[in-house]
Amino acid sequence: MIFASDNWSGAHPAINAALSTHSDGMAAAYGASDLDKTVERRFDELFEREVAVFFVGTGTAANSLAFAAVNRPGGVVLCHREAHVIEDECGAPEFFTHGARLAPIDGADGKIDPLNLQREIARFKPDFVHAGQPMAVTISQPGEAGTLYSGDEIETIARIAHGRDLTLHMDGARFANGLVATGLTPAEMTWKRGVDILSFGATKNGCWCAEAVVFFDPDKARQFPYIRKRGAQLFSKTRFVAAQFMAYLEDDRWLDLAAHANRMADRLRAGIDASPHARQAWETHTNESFAILDSTLAETLRGKGAVFYDWNPPHGVHDLVGADETLVRLVTSWSTAEAEIDRFCDLIA
Repeated sequence: MIFASDNWSGAHPAINAALSTHSDGMAAAYGASDLDKTVERRFDELFEREVAVFFVGTGTAANSLAFAAVNRPGGVVLCHREAHVIEDECGAPEFFTHGARLAPIDGADGKIDPLNLQREIARFKPDFVHAGQPMAVTISQPGEAGTLYSGDEIETIARIAHGRDLTLHMDGARFANGLVATGLTPAEMTWKRGVDILSFGATKNGCWCAEAVVFFDPDKARQFPYIRKRGAQLFSKTRFVAAQFMAYLEDDRWLDLAAHANRMADRLRAGIDASPHARQAWETHTNESFAILDSTLAETLRGKGAVFYDWNPPHGVHDLVGADETLVRLVTSWSTAEAEIDRFCDLIA
C-alpha cells in the first residue's frame, strides 16, 4: 500500500525495453541523433503545431530553466502561494535565474485567483525600478492540491499575463493525469488557451528519467540551448531520454498509464467517502487524493504497511483538520494495483 508518491513507482516495461533496444551501437550525441529528431517531430504532432522541445533530467530543471529563458533584470515570477516551484524546489528557480523572485498569489483550491493576480501585477509599476519587473506567470496542471484548471480558467490567466507582456508557463509534472481528467487535447490544454512554455513531465508516469521543456513559439527558444547547457542539463547521450519518450508516447501509452492512476485514485476516494473514520479534505479528479483521518487510524494504517505523507493544510484554512485528526496525501500511480486500494479501504472501513 504505497501511496507516498508516484515518484516511488518504477519504470514501465515498455520504457525499459526501449532503453535496452537503443543501448546498442553508436548514435550522435547531444540531441543530434535520428532518434532525438524523430521524437521532436512526435511532439509537433502531439501539440498540432511546430514546437521547440528540449530534454532535461528533472522537473525542477525544466521549471527553473524555463524561467531563466524569460528572465528580466529584477525579474519576478508570479505563482500560486502553494505551488511546487515556491514550496518544494529548494530555491532552484531563484538560483538558475540568478536571483529572480517568486511572488505568491492566493487562490482557493490550489489555483491562482485571477482577481488576485491582476492586483499583484498592478503593484509593479512599469516606471518604478525599485520593485523589479514581472516576467512570467506560472500555473501547475494539476496543482499541488491535486486540482485542475479548466480551459477557460487557463485562458483567463493567459489574458491577464499577456496584457502585461508576461510569459505564461505551465508546470506539467503530472501533465498526462491532468489531460485525462479534463478530457482536453494537449493543444487545447496549452497553447490554444495561451500557454507559452510547458514543463512536460513523464518521470512520474512510467518513465525512468524523462522531462522536457516545450516552447510553443520556437523563435522564443533561440537562446535556450545555451541556457540548458549552462544549467548542466544537456546530456551527451540524449538518445536515452528520447528512447523513453518514444515508448511513452507510442500508441497513447502515456494516456493509458495516467488513466489507470486516476482510476485507482477514484477507487480510493470511493473508499474514503464510505468510511466513518475518514473524509476527503477537498475534491480532486487526478491521481492525488487528500484525506482527513483520525490520528490513531493514521498510525494504525502505517503499522499495517500503508505509506503516505502527512500534508500541511492550505494557507488561510484554520478549521479544516480537528485536534485529533491528520491531513494526509495519497498518490496512486501507473503501477498501483486494485488489491492495494481494496486493502487500504478495508482498513479504514
